[in-house]
Amino acid sequence: MTTSIQSTALEPDTALDGDAATLLQRLVRAMPVYGLVVLTVGLAVLFSVLLPDTFPTLFNLRAILADKSVIAILALAATIPMITGKIDLTVGYGIVLWHILAISLQTKFGVPWPVAVAIVMACSALFGVLNGLLVEMAQIDSFIATLGTGTVIYAVALWHSGGRQVVGELPEGFVDLAGGNFLGLPIGAFYVLAISLVMWLVTEFTPLGRALYVIGANPKAAQLNGIAVRQHVMGAFVASGALSGFAGVLLASRLQIGQASVGLEFLLPALVGAFLGSTTIRPGRVNVWGTLIGVAILAIGISGIQQFGGAFFVEPLFNGLTLLVSIGIAGWAQQRRNHSIKRRIAERQLIDAPAVAASSASTSSPSTAG
Repeated sequence: MTTSIQSTALEPDTALDGDAATLLQRLVRAMPVYGLVVLTVGLAVLFSVLLPDTFPTLFNLRAILADKSVIAILALAATIPMITGKIDLTVGYGIVLWHILAISLQTKFGVPWPVAVAIVMACSALFGVLNGLLVEMAQIDSFIATLGTGTVIYAVALWHSGGRQVVGELPEGFVDLAGGNFLGLPIGAFYVLAISLVMWLVTEFTPLGRALYVIGANPKAAQLNGIAVRQHVMGAFVASGALSGFAGVLLASRLQIGQASVGLEFLLPALVGAFLGSTTIRPGRVNVWGTLIGVAILAIGISGIQQFGGAFFVEPLFNGLTLLVSIGIAGWAQQRRNHSIKRRIAERQLIDAPAVAASSASTSSPSTAG
């Protein structure tokens, strides 16, 4: 999935594309990079104009941030394995068990909430180790491996809960993990911001981040250059699992009820957000801020449509259509980029051909004279 768009294939390269002479050419070239950002802002402005009493309000902003913070964290969790060219479906399946476990440890077994949170985080990270072993040691395709382990973990959630809601009195400290506010906004938004900053710094400015991108672009070349591919990929799955566990803790804190029917609906928007992230900011390359833009456009679009009275099927429909449109835009941009590269190479060959012929003639003339 993540290799469907080649790394750096859409990024501008004046050496091959030539300088953009006109404003229109600059706008067309910037479309793959900032098009989704412009669309996000445009949707926000459109709904603000059409729904001035409900959409551009602090209440609606708080609702969007509180509702989508868990999805944003899951999308960031999915982004980490995607950087290495893998996919982790357990971000959607795992959150079902993790939020149930976070509540049941406290209500059924009397575990203090900080210890319960630590146990959930440890279990989710260990489950990431299992995914990494299946993908790297057993050499199972990541889609198949995580689909299988995700289904198993969902079955464990059903068994643990008995198919019933897990309810009970939860400590105030645990409830405040996701229910509190900071600077007038839901605290979940600040969790997302902190995680994004850390991921951005690691992926863009450290040798670890560069190694992950090299693995995603060409695992064999990465191994030949001395990068420990197996350890890095397994580490990516562990980080993804730990983040999904943290998302489960926040979901439990927010809902205060554990139930197996909650969680799977987060899988598609999380993956859509992560994939959309590869079509903007750094097109052709999964990136942190692109993932957040992908989640933002889903959140804004769905919120606006629902305020217009959209039916219950609007959200999955919008998620699916947004994914298809983004794939189409990225594919068109990549084809245009490849065509431009071929054209410029052909032009250079025509320009260089007379010079090469003249050089060949000059080197052969002494032997002819002799």
